[in-house]
Amino acid sequence: MTAQQMSSFASHDTGTLYLVPTPIGNLDDMTFRAVKTLKTVDLIAAEDTRNTQKLLNHFEIETKQISFHEHNTQARIPELLARLEQGESIAQVSDAGMPSISDPGKELVKAAIEAGIPVVPLPGANAALTALIASGIEPQPFMFYGFLPRKASEQKAALTALAEEPQAVIFYESPYRVAKTLTTIRDIFGERQAVLARELTKKFEEFIRGSLSELIDYASAGARGEFVIIVAPGEKKAKAPSDVPVATQVQTRIDAGARPNDAIKAVAKENGLKRQQVYNAFHGIQEES
Repeated sequence: MTAQQMSSFASHDTGTLYLVPTPIGNLDDMTFRAVKTLKTVDLIAAEDTRNTQKLLNHFEIETKQISFHEHNTQARIPELLARLEQGESIAQVSDAGMPSISDPGKELVKAAIEAGIPVVPLPGANAALTALIASGIEPQPFMFYGFLPRKASEQKAALTALAEEPQAVIFYESPYRVAKTLTTIRDIFGERQAVLARELTKKFEEFIRGSLSELIDYASAGARGEFVIIVAPGEKKAKAPSDVPVATQVQTRIDAGARPNDAIKAVAKENGLKRQQVYNAFHGIQEES
């Protein structure tokens, strides 16, 4: 497979798919470019046309809309692609924030790319990053997960896989499940520092910082609003020493194709030993007391 190159701003025979972020609360966060794009495209593909119409009315945008949400994605894509291929430009928006980020969008983007149609992303509001930079938790590296599965067994499996990740993890959650979700996170991750960000960019924006247990107490009291949960990385745990002699561990790696020096270095790191100790053990060199 060869790499596919496409300049978003080069001349082309098709229309363009614009990915336009919308405010996550405060309408003043709408960018000039976003307003201009929504005014000049031929069509707006909206997650909820009723919700988007309020935004369009506020900015005096008269562009026509078409619904594009998780329940009609497959039926809509051929229609939208046909219009793009005929030269129309389409702006895709979700109810709030970035299209595709915990919202519809990725399927249309993939289909447009496969059809050779330019895709132009606009920068703008995003709840996860907005919360992260004000959280007080080390922002790099981080992992954005979004909404966890609702089914208890699937949620626990997802969290178990994330428990050892050496970075902050960002989740989205509704007010109806936030206390239960925080409890499950604590049960699997253990006690950690975390942050709840609620009603971002709105009048009652709030950050609640503390341990997971403290956040559970807060959420259990009847929290309102849409939440971003940011969980700090766990402390690195020292590995339990292996019952297998280090000389045997080195030989096993060598038998698998590793070079002796690389095998010695890896075993030393895994066992929390100095390289010279492992070298001496492997070569049967008696250490001086």
